[in-house]
Amino acid sequence: MNNSSKSLSAEEQEALLNTLKARFAKNQQRHPGLEWPTVQARLEAYPEKLWSLQLMEETGGEPDVLTQDAKTGEFLFYDCAPESPKGRRSLCYDRQALDARKEYKPEDSALDLATAMGIELLTEEDYRELQKRGAFDQKTSSWIKTPAEIRNLGGALFADCRYGRVFVYHNGAESYYAARGFRGSLRV
Repeated sequence: MNNSSKSLSAEEQEALLNTLKARFAKNQQRHPGLEWPTVQARLEAYPEKLWSLQLMEETGGEPDVLTQDAKTGEFLFYDCAPESPKGRRSLCYDRQALDARKEYKPEDSALDLATAMGIELLTEEDYRELQKRGAFDQKTSSWIKTPAEIRNLGGALFADCRYGRVFVYHNGAESYYAARGFRGSLRV
């Protein structure tokens, strides 16, 4: 993978497309009414998006397409790993929170890493939609996009699923835990 040009080699593209195709076929309940050839054609038309999907895959996100935007035709990929992606845990919420920590700083922040990967944090609405498609974050939690009015007061939101229900909580944005990461989405 060429990080400077944000592109994959032909072999990397083929391997990623095969992984995504197998996941798509195995999890039909996540995307009723969608057909893989249409998804693949869209991915091949936007090869720069494959770089972000590869990073989602490499960090343990197991991206899968959930729906298609009726207005734009874009497919929406979400991280569908059973638990918050392992390669994206132990992160505070954003750069402001990271800079505010005096000691024991995490390696990065969720928002900075998402931006570097070319993806977006899930919103609360996105997170609830994901939970309708399977069982996610039953042992972990994931940072979600936080409204400015909460963030301006020093807080940030995260969510998980326990007892068959989605729970949204607040925490100081500078906090980080081994069992909390973030889930991302990508429009292709």
